Amino acid sequence: MQAELIYNTVSDDFAAVDELITTQLFSRVPLVEHIGQYIIESGGKRLRPLLVLLVSNAINNKDPGYRKLAAIIEFLHTATLLHDDVVDTSSLRRGRDTANAKWGNAPSVLVGDFLYSRAFQMMVELNNMEVMQILSDATNVIAEGEVLQLTNCKNPDITHAQYMDVITAKTAKLFEAASHAAATLAGSASNQREAAQIYGLELGIAFQLIDDVLDYTGNAADMGKNVGDDLAEGKPTLPLLYAQEHTSEPDRQLIRKAIREGGLDNLESILKAVRESGALEFTLEKARRHAANAIAQLELLPAGQHRDAMQQLAQFAVNRNK
Repeated sequence: MQAELIYNTVSDDFAAVDELITTQLFSRVPLVEHIGQYIIESGGKRLRPLLVLLVSNAINNKDPGYRKLAAIIEFLHTATLLHDDVVDTSSLRRGRDTANAKWGNAPSVLVGDFLYSRAFQMMVELNNMEVMQILSDATNVIAEGEVLQLTNCKNPDITHAQYMDVITAKTAKLFEAASHAAATLAGSASNQREAAQIYGLELGIAFQLIDDVLDYTGNAADMGKNVGDDLAEGKPTLPLLYAQEHTSEPDRQLIRKAIREGGLDNLESILKAVRESGALEFTLEKARRHAANAIAQLELLPAGQHRDAMQQLAQFAVNRNK
């Protein structure tokens, strides 16, 4: 219900963005359009374009390009999803088959490339070099984050700081870019731009931390993916890193083996060790601190229903179950 109320504050904008996304998916190659529509219509939260719309309305953006900016952000995010699922060999996302599971890796990668390039075509139409710089820098950092995560995969010895570097680059950067670009497009004061930028970054970090908690507490029906996916891929997320530092030696070795080798052979034992170590509470509390940092930035934005919705969004990010 809380999420629905947040979306309702920008419902007209969201309808316009959905229409724009459908229009911009047009391609003379039917498979491109087909895969693009499939992944975009697969029921995601669309938090990143939502963030653009909330920030734009909160600071009373008069530039009609903010709707196009929201569509650009969604295209960039969708492109990363297509590429991620190939890299991770994922078969399920949002409760549906991934594009690579339906059409294969090559079409998924190439349609991801199409969405990236279409996003940059739309950026040019905004005719705002500051926004272009924010978004082009963000896509570069996100790509680095993906590679960093790949190099850290199956390594049980990475530090908490290294983990935070990955999620900041891979996930939080696009949240940051969405809110920063929205404030920049509006021509807002520098302190408001900075506040919007920090809000997005902190929100994105909190969101990913909760995602990593849900990998050990959620269920496939709620989450639209398989519980234990990160463990199966050998990803050393914060709950695993904390658990191996605060559990018995046999369980510690079990966790390290699972990270090094991937797979779900000892899933139940590892889930038990993670839950009993306090790792989930530790990660949840860290997420709450980042959400609180996001909310603190809102003091610099004009009061109103959209600023209130931004506060509710930060609270929703840490209280959700999927």
